[in-house]
Amino acid sequence: MNVHPKIAVIGSGVMGEAIIAGLIRNGVTLPANIRVSDNRQERVDELHASFGVSPFIDNSSAVSGADVVVLSVKPQRLDLVMFGLKDKIPNEALVLSIIAGATIEKISSGLGHHCVVRSMPNTPAQIGEGITVWVASPLVSPEQLELSRRILTALGQEVHAEEENFLDMATALSGTGPAYVFLFMEALIDAGVHLGFSRRIAEQLVTQTLRGSLDYYEKRMAHPASLRNEVTSPGGTSAEALYYLEKAGFRTAISRAIWAAYERSKELGQGKEAQVPDKKSD
Repeated sequence: MNVHPKIAVIGSGVMGEAIIAGLIRNGVTLPANIRVSDNRQERVDELHASFGVSPFIDNSSAVSGADVVVLSVKPQRLDLVMFGLKDKIPNEALVLSIIAGATIEKISSGLGHHCVVRSMPNTPAQIGEGITVWVASPLVSPEQLELSRRILTALGQEVHAEEENFLDMATALSGTGPAYVFLFMEALIDAGVHLGFSRRIAEQLVTQTLRGSLDYYEKRMAHPASLRNEVTSPGGTSAEALYYLEKAGFRTAISRAIWAAYERSKELGQGKEAQVPDKKSD
């Protein structure tokens, strides 16, 4: 494997750009060895201007001679992209997918290529603070496993799973996780505004509380329940608030939401479209 591998990034969206930025920032390869391909010339030209990567609007040209092909297109475009790339990826190249719900079998079959890594990053990967769960097909070599780890570490932390079903679990927990956190933040901020704080001050109080709580947990490394007990005095404000959260089914709601996301991830892997409920008039 080359010291500075040639990497083709198929898809120039937010995550595609995050991968390019991470590869360069962490020295995984040189900007000149990165090719980015999309159907919008202005977008790939923009990334060329920002990072010095090579712009393409033809996917098959972009993957020619590549050591790694990163698939970062929207799920609904995957079939079309694979149709255009089938049997055109170099035999020794690694295919690394970040596409939610797309199984290794689907990617291998669609591309006619069997050296595939499937991964599930999350939104903080855009600033190098994400966490990615990934799994490799049997034909991925030890050198390619290490290269996969280097690429994904450029997005934050990584967890190598042995079984592909862990990807659906990761999609529900860490992949979708930022949405739960942002909703919780939003609810806390709105509550602060309801109490009488300005939105600016409410946001400051909430963001620093979350940041400080996480830092405190990482330094203490105690069980969350133990840390919660530390701030819950008998008959105090925390005890009163926690009583109402438990009474409202806070834990159950979170557990059911994550299970629903897990089930949906499995459905996406089976090619099932979203079911939009019929709207009935009152």
